[in-house]
Order: sequence, then C-alpha cells, then structure tokens
Amino acid sequence: MRIGTDIVNIPRMGQALARRPGLAARLFTAEERRYCESKRDSAQHFAVRFAAKEAVAKALGKSLRWQEVEIRRTAGGVPRVILRNSAEKIAAGGRMEISLSHSGDYAIACAIYEEPVVG
Repeated sequence: MRIGTDIVNIPRMGQALARRPGLAARLFTAEERRYCESKRDSAQHFAVRFAAKEAVAKALGKSLRWQEVEIRRTAGGVPRVILRNSAEKIAAGGRMEISLSHSGDYAIACAIYEEPVVG
C-alpha cells in the first residue's frame, strides 16, 4: 500500500488560471473543467483536483501526464479516480482511493494505492 498527499493554495491556483487561459485545458480533462466551472468558486474545485492529481502520482510513485488522471464525483458525491493510458498501466490490478478537502485558502488531497495481490 502506498500513500500520496498534496496541498494547493486556492487563490494562487485561481490567479494562475486567470493569467494563463490555456492552463485549465492543459491540466484538466473536459469533464473536470465542466464540473469546476459550474461551481461558484471554481478555483477551489480546480485546486483540489490539481492536488488530487499530484497525490495520485505520488501514491503511484511515477510522474504522470495531467490528462491521464481524472477526478470525478459519483452520484453520491464521493470522489473517484479515473486513470488512463500509462497511468492505468502503472496501476493495473491495483485499487486507488482518494479523499479531497478544502478550507480557507487551501485544498488538500490524499490518495491511497493498494497494490494488486500477487500469487
């Protein structure tokens, strides 16, 4: 089992997205952008998803492309990780859990990767 965690300053994320209009498309999937942009404080939701992507990469122990990790909410509101391409191959057979939180100026994410049982 491996764990990854990351924290992001929400105002700083908001400023970065405002300064660089193409940044959101580079860092987040179309589904993530739709979700975040539908919220009153979109920077908060972008920041926690960015923290989640970093936490997932740390839990897997590999650098990943931003678009290979997507954070979605289930119908019940529970966040889940969708892995694609090389990220999916790295995690093959394992299980990834994610927890997201934000308060004040900070967003934090914790990812736990349970490696597949061999043999």
